[in-house]
Amino acid sequence: MAHIIVTGNEKGGSGKSTTAMHIATALARMGHKVGALDLDLRQRSFGRYIENRIAYCKAEALALPTPEYRDLPEVDPASLGPEENISDHRLSVAMAGLDEECDFIVIDCPGAHTRLSQVAHSLADTLITPLNDSFIDFDLLARIDPSTNKVLGPSIYSEMVWQARQLRAQAGLKPIDWIVLRNRMGAQQMHNKRKVGEALTQLSKRIGFRVAPGFTERVIFRELFPRGLTLMDLKDIGIEQLNMSNIAARQELRDLLSALKLPGVTVSV
Repeated sequence: MAHIIVTGNEKGGSGKSTTAMHIATALARMGHKVGALDLDLRQRSFGRYIENRIAYCKAEALALPTPEYRDLPEVDPASLGPEENISDHRLSVAMAGLDEECDFIVIDCPGAHTRLSQVAHSLADTLITPLNDSFIDFDLLARIDPSTNKVLGPSIYSEMVWQARQLRAQAGLKPIDWIVLRNRMGAQQMHNKRKVGEALTQLSKRIGFRVAPGFTERVIFRELFPRGLTLMDLKDIGIEQLNMSNIAARQELRDLLSALKLPGVTVSV
């Protein structure tokens, strides 16, 4: 069965789609068969990223490793069985066959609470939650005391992850490996950065996630999207001399892949 990787965060702008694309493409470049689904039916950033890649490869006569992307199909409500949920059915149909054909399935969730997102979280073997490195986004995970920064309790999103874990346990499935990524960290060691790190470490012990470094804010990510490219494709399109920012970004990706500890994956991208 495929190992399912879900990127989830109920706040937009955290880098979910960029993270999903780089992980999915890196795995494909390693020779793994990778399926891809985008559950953000309105924005479709992950889906459009892959479509941009396919179009660019066709225009430039390139054969870059690419995840197999599937849209969620439209379903006639009249075809559903009694009490069958249409969102569940659409996701089930989209995943049909991928589980047997692929080594990994990468699912990108919307930046909002939806039925599709709930179901995807319960399917996750690995859950990745990118988080902008500030207390504004820390609120996604927990409620904190504004004067002491002490964690008061889990957020609604953290409770949803806990419910997904309960569902998996009831079904006899292995626990979710939950990783929180510190995305868009500043280059300087700032006081607020240290406080966020301390709060994440404290919370990780309470609600059970691992903390991993994500991607620093870089212009290169905005430049890659229109062509569907990732950091690991630069030499394939003729860029032999990478600048220091690009080299550092590639190392961040390697570090992320190592931190995920995915089954059967040797980081050699």
